[in-house]
Amino acid sequence: MTAAMSTLDTRYHQVMERVARAAERSGRSPDRILTIAVTKYADLEQVRRLIALGHRDLGENQVQQLAQRAAIIEEHLSRERTLRSVSAARSRNAGLLFDDREPALLSRDEDLPTPPPAPGGVRWHMIGHLQRNKAKKVIDFARLIHSVDSLRLVEELQAVAFKRDRVVEVLVQVNCSGEKSKHGCPVAAARHLAEQIDSMVHLRVRGLMTMAPYSDNPEDSRPTFERCADLYEDIRRDGVGGRHFNILSMGMSNDFEVAIECGANCIRVGSAIFGEPAHRDHSDDGDEG
Repeated sequence: MTAAMSTLDTRYHQVMERVARAAERSGRSPDRILTIAVTKYADLEQVRRLIALGHRDLGENQVQQLAQRAAIIEEHLSRERTLRSVSAARSRNAGLLFDDREPALLSRDEDLPTPPPAPGGVRWHMIGHLQRNKAKKVIDFARLIHSVDSLRLVEELQAVAFKRDRVVEVLVQVNCSGEKSKHGCPVAAARHLAEQIDSMVHLRVRGLMTMAPYSDNPEDSRPTFERCADLYEDIRRDGVGGRHFNILSMGMSNDFEVAIECGANCIRVGSAIFGEPAHRDHSDDGDEG
């Protein structure tokens, strides 16, 4: 193993330990927190290594890169499955790659059926801003779309899903910070948008997503997360989305522990796992990491 991959392993295990401690502080089991590894700045070798460690949920913020990476990773896993079929020897990590017992996409309701495994055993999440003209392509690859923030986008997704005769699962992105630079529907409009999605046959609203203003102090994110958590509980309590409305996606590398403490059961972590990129900004371009 190269030094770079060893460092990746260490960072990944450290993140998962931090997730576990934050979950315990919030009175929940660590296995009820879904960690999405954001691969925006990762190279393919790092992504493959993370999968070898047993990680299954990956996120991208651009549709084109999601489609390309999903295809490359599926081809990689397909080759691995072929090698497995002709070889009796399997390493510990290779065994994790082909475990058919996929965990359910986050559920607080124990009776929820387990969703079908994603192609290649990997679930890709679309976490960045989604334009309507990209709806057709993203549906082919994303297990969950986190960034639905307008009725026009909802109608486009519904139209594409209807033609494909399939159900597409989405989160309503809410601008709980009030920043003009942030995507997301206003807090006051979130319930109505969730209700509109819930009325559509080929869409399923799974919960809410929000982003806090970037800050070096994680505690600065708490008011935004608490506001989204309150909204989530209100909508859920009223039965919008039924038992499927059970995902609260909040928190990135700099504040995911605070997000978990505030009730998040889905976090989006990039740089804490893959390391800081040479060049990055913190604008709202879907960089959930």
